[in-house]
Amino acid sequence: MKAFVTGGTGFIGRPLVRALLERGVEAVVVSRGTGDPWKDPRVRVVRGDPTRPGPWQAAVAGCDVAFNLAGAPVIDPPHRWNDRRKAEIRESRVATTELVVEAMRVATPRPAALISQSGKDYYGSRGDAPLDETAPPGSDFLAGVCIAWEDAARQAQDIARVTVLRTGIVLGRDGGALQPLLTPFKLGVGGPWGSGTQWWSWIHLADMVGLMLFVWERQMTGPVNVAAPGAVTVQEFARELGHALHRPAFARIPEVALRLALGEAADVLLTSQRVIPARARDAGYVFRFPALPAALADAVA
Repeated sequence: MKAFVTGGTGFIGRPLVRALLERGVEAVVVSRGTGDPWKDPRVRVVRGDPTRPGPWQAAVAGCDVAFNLAGAPVIDPPHRWNDRRKAEIRESRVATTELVVEAMRVATPRPAALISQSGKDYYGSRGDAPLDETAPPGSDFLAGVCIAWEDAARQAQDIARVTVLRTGIVLGRDGGALQPLLTPFKLGVGGPWGSGTQWWSWIHLADMVGLMLFVWERQMTGPVNVAAPGAVTVQEFARELGHALHRPAFARIPEVALRLALGEAADVLLTSQRVIPARARDAGYVFRFPALPAALADAVA
């Protein structure tokens, strides 16, 4: 068995490749850089920019599954969006997916499955409403990116099983959304942001990888919410992160300050999405970290 992976050298991709190797699956990883974090003969690193057509596309031939994880960071480090940055966020997701599907279409033999990243931002800001996979999409910028991202993946439905992963905030060591929060919390000046009542749907990195393998092995198709069952508000998240770090968590950042600093990009922190992993639950996936306290304790260890 062999897997093709875009974004394979990233925060999520590296442990995914390790998990594939543990299952006896070889990996072909597309990377812009020159690094090879595995140093394993079962991993072939192909140099290329997945947002541009190139020889890297030929590497999908002979693979059994394609995992499409590529995408530029949305707000890491924190910064305002301009038109160029918004175009990069969209292109790194949509153009890459279009090119992966194009490569699959002409590959011989071609992968039987495409498992493509999407995000919880598909749903827009929805207050307290519980959001399973049947909930309609939102209408803001990131929702539009996710809609186009998923539409690009679905162009492969006539040649392969297609699964799109609407992923929550991924918590883990050595990267991800948690890292920018650690310094202020460790210094005792962390706390909730905005109203604190907005919902943050999260998932531990171990379950992110576990669910990707689960949907492949179970041959699941369509959208799958990749979020732990224990969604929390930002107020609860800040309290639990402070507890995990043995620090206070009372220094609230008001919405107006975030808007002044980040502009439209503040939506990433202020939108409310209470995502329910209905399909994963119904299919029998067992979460290693269903509740936030244990997830944070592991992620900051």
